[in-house]
Amino acid sequence: MNLQQFSLENRVAIVTGAGQGIGKAAAVGLADAGAHVVIAARTSSDIENVASEIEQRGRKALALPTDVNLRDQVNSLVAKTVKEFGRIDILVNNAGGTTEIPTMEMSETDWDANLSLNLKSVFLCSQAAGRVMMSQNKGSIINISSMHGLRANFANAAYGAAKAGVINLTKTMAAGLAKYNVRVNAIAPGYVVTRPVFKGFAARPDVIKQIPLSRLANPEDIVGAVIYLASDASLYVTGATIVIDGGLTIKPTVVF
Repeated sequence: MNLQQFSLENRVAIVTGAGQGIGKAAAVGLADAGAHVVIAARTSSDIENVASEIEQRGRKALALPTDVNLRDQVNSLVAKTVKEFGRIDILVNNAGGTTEIPTMEMSETDWDANLSLNLKSVFLCSQAAGRVMMSQNKGSIINISSMHGLRANFANAAYGAAKAGVINLTKTMAAGLAKYNVRVNAIAPGYVVTRPVFKGFAARPDVIKQIPLSRLANPEDIVGAVIYLASDASLYVTGATIVIDGGLTIKPTVVF
């Protein structure tokens, strides 16, 4: 096997929601694989720290404060990336988030906010960066969905619906962009220790017992799949969703 297939030397990546958690780990991991990285998020101090970390690794970094819910800011993110680097090879749509709101107590405002942050943002960024990739006749879009897009999410129906929408959008855009040699794939993480509520799960045997691998994920557990989908090692992969949940979604409910 030629491990050079996994190299991202001198490729240009945009990572949204890259100030912390999975986004930060993905941005640093892409840089370690050789890419120059544009770090996008709403909090300037966070992305500037990530950019500094990437530059210390000898790669180029550009921190661009961006609200991915807004088309004008997304278009500016893409335009500034092309102006700085001349191309976009990789887009990681990681920006997202959730709060626990029971379905029957959820307001219309809550619903709209969840769908905008977790689904509309993926559409806006994929469309803007995808047009650049179409003109290049090459590119890889990687959407961070969730295991909650594959099963019921009692804590937040809007989040689950949005993440399911990301998986369907992934398939639809993969079919439409294949003729331009642009691949679109998704990753569906399980419980990742990025938010206080999930950190609390680590001390709960009832939660850990549900996970076949008996632990929560760290952000770094997602990075290998990001690099694989960004690299030439996955040139024949598009429209796929890689589930990284410690086996939670395939655990049988009845033991025979």
